[in-house]
Amino acid sequence: LLRYCPPLCMFIMSVCVLQLLHMSVFSQSFSPCGRYLAAGNNYGEIALFSLSAALSPDATVQSQKPVLTFTAHEGPVFTLISSDCHLLSAGNGEISAWSWTELIKKVTVSLNTQQPGKQHDLIIPEINAMIINPRDNSLVVGGGDNNVHILDLEHGVFKSVLQGHSDYIHCVSVREREADILSGSEDGAVRIWDSRMDQSVHCIEVYKYESCARPQYGKWISCVTTDSDWMLCGGGPSLSLWHLRSLSPTSIFPLTGCQRQAAFHQDMILAVGDGPFVSHCLLGGEVKAQIPCTPQSLNTLQLNTNSTEHRVLTAGGSSDHIEVFTNLSYRAFSLSF
Repeated sequence: LLRYCPPLCMFIMSVCVLQLLHMSVFSQSFSPCGRYLAAGNNYGEIALFSLSAALSPDATVQSQKPVLTFTAHEGPVFTLISSDCHLLSAGNGEISAWSWTELIKKVTVSLNTQQPGKQHDLIIPEINAMIINPRDNSLVVGGGDNNVHILDLEHGVFKSVLQGHSDYIHCVSVREREADILSGSEDGAVRIWDSRMDQSVHCIEVYKYESCARPQYGKWISCVTTDSDWMLCGGGPSLSLWHLRSLSPTSIFPLTGCQRQAAFHQDMILAVGDGPFVSHCLLGGEVKAQIPCTPQSLNTLQLNTNSTEHRVLTAGGSSDHIEVFTNLSYRAFSLSF
């Protein structure tokens, strides 16, 4: 058909080019074996990349393309996370589970779909963040209904709802040793919850601290992560390091724009957000380096700790490209949808 209708062919090609130009990568997760990377975009697609092929000495341009691409959700795939056997994906109002074994065989059948907090067919809250709490094998979910939902992964049912935020939730984290759950919200607060009592035990309004506040960017919290007694958070307020026992900021990082994801790595902090680079920061607050990337802004940052052979850092954002770092000091190559 396309051979006999050149205008139709040109139209389809134009649509494909426009889709790539307007693509954003929102989420990533490595397979339990560490040999594959799943990435989700704003079109509801999940792409599966073979790190074994991409990192091979014989790698070609085709090796940096997905081995599988499928539509997982009607809206953007805001968050991805892997359990021992499954890839969990979430978008507008639903969480889907996919078998990693089947995905590697290129079989894309959702095993289960859950809808937390659905109150009305016309109100479908987006799900922005998920993390697994290994303490009780539960899934911590935060999203557009302003609540944190706790899903029992063994039985597939929601067992509790943590209420306290006054606006939608962008990020969640787990402090395993203390049985704490942390959530960051559009309301400018980081709440710390005791997962044993399902109660908020602390509320840190980051934007009210003069050293952190940046009114020109707003008060929203877009990223939060923990390491023992320490917390990183940022968004509208500056990215900052907090001591959780004293509930006070110890370092403020002088990064421009809003940071959308940050991670502890050895004696450094890695951060991405507004700007085409991955920032390397020292715990004392100094910016050690900013490594250039292809996308003009970055949404997601992942370090593959599931495999020593395929240990890479990957970053994705306002592009169809996912940057791959085999050494944290430079970008090695890009994967692309």
